[in-house]
Amino acid sequence: MKPVIALVGRPNVGKSTLFNRLTGTRDAIVADFAGLTRDRHYGNGRVGAREFIVIDTGGFEPTAESGIYREMAKQTRQAVAESDVVIFVVDARAGLSAQDHDIANYLRRLGKPTLLVANKAEGMQQGLQLVEFFELGLGEVLPVSSAHGQGVRSMVETALDLLPPPPEDAEDPDGADDGVIRLAVAGRPNVGKSTLINAWLGEERLVAFDMPGTTRDAITVPFEREGRRFELVDTAGLRRKGRVFEAIEKFSVVKTLQAIERAHVVVLLLDATQGVTDQDAHIAGYILESGRAVVLAMNKWDAVDSYQREQVERQMENRLSFLKFAPLHLISAKKRQGLGPLWKSIAQAHASAMRKMPTPQLTRLLQESVAFQAPPKTGMYRSKMRYAHQGGMNPPVIVIHGNSLEQVPEVYRRFLEGRFRKAFNLIGTPLRIEFRTASNPFDE
Repeated sequence: MKPVIALVGRPNVGKSTLFNRLTGTRDAIVADFAGLTRDRHYGNGRVGAREFIVIDTGGFEPTAESGIYREMAKQTRQAVAESDVVIFVVDARAGLSAQDHDIANYLRRLGKPTLLVANKAEGMQQGLQLVEFFELGLGEVLPVSSAHGQGVRSMVETALDLLPPPPEDAEDPDGADDGVIRLAVAGRPNVGKSTLINAWLGEERLVAFDMPGTTRDAITVPFEREGRRFELVDTAGLRRKGRVFEAIEKFSVVKTLQAIERAHVVVLLLDATQGVTDQDAHIAGYILESGRAVVLAMNKWDAVDSYQREQVERQMENRLSFLKFAPLHLISAKKRQGLGPLWKSIAQAHASAMRKMPTPQLTRLLQESVAFQAPPKTGMYRSKMRYAHQGGMNPPVIVIHGNSLEQVPEVYRRFLEGRFRKAFNLIGTPLRIEFRTASNPFDE
């Protein structure tokens, strides 16, 4: 399971800039004034072969008793509770403050692995300026510059080294050597995830209640169907940012993201009575980013009329168009309608995610595709594709070798993806295509 790193500190010390640097995104809004971030932001990061989940938090005021700062402090406490290691960010240029002392006292009482980082340290003599931060009693101070990337890699490596090494017999998150298919059911609160799993099991195994947030954790249930073993994972509903306030839900988001990461197949459950929302698209985007096979299930289809069904179909086209490869099923978990075809698609999606594609077949298909439609010419050169081979499974990865491949446009990548999908019958799984240009031996 990916370790979780929480970024904590007072306002305007550069936590969001550091978050964007670690995740390689611009998901966190950055500006030169305090208090811009108020909710928790989650993102994936990687240093070398080590992956992790990073949480950006708002300015932390542990002693705040009312107003928005109290809610921001509550969000930060939840992020710290979810994390495996805390990176406490201070401002090397502004120096030590009373608020830094309050945060340090709070972190010391928790006893969680903590790394003290002095941000905005570019161009500074890293001696006398950082001495005052030793007053916080959190050990060594690491100078970094999140804006310029200085010291960030070593900072993450040091933070991850604070954690115990994973056990040698840890489960391979991408493999299926044990023969068990991990099936996660994800979606917004109150769309019927627990009801669906109960319908599969034929018993009231999970608490299902008509109130958002009934499930507080990711729950795993063993299940066997037609000779195949499954692990059914009922995840807590992913709420919109700013809506996760209750302390009892503090582990829900991270455990849901980790359940998606560990799954072989994810059933994204939608609610026909509420339509396809932006939050549904957000969850779908995370599943796609994780590379998991996905099947869409529109629940409560029996509870909507013809006009609502037309609206839902239009919303599917507009908001989930990037999941066109995923089969869609119209079901009623409460009445157990449409569950048989759903299982068939789950099996197809898992088989597609684990599909083995021989190199000769891939290369022949690549050459046929280029003969049918050559890549467009860019400038003086045209990309030349020579051969292809499989680079991984779950999700399937196809690596194409040739010359000048960095100029291949996205539209041609999608053309190749469609040809490969049709030839290998890839249903319900993302397909990643990587281009690798051969090095020129005469460059030097």
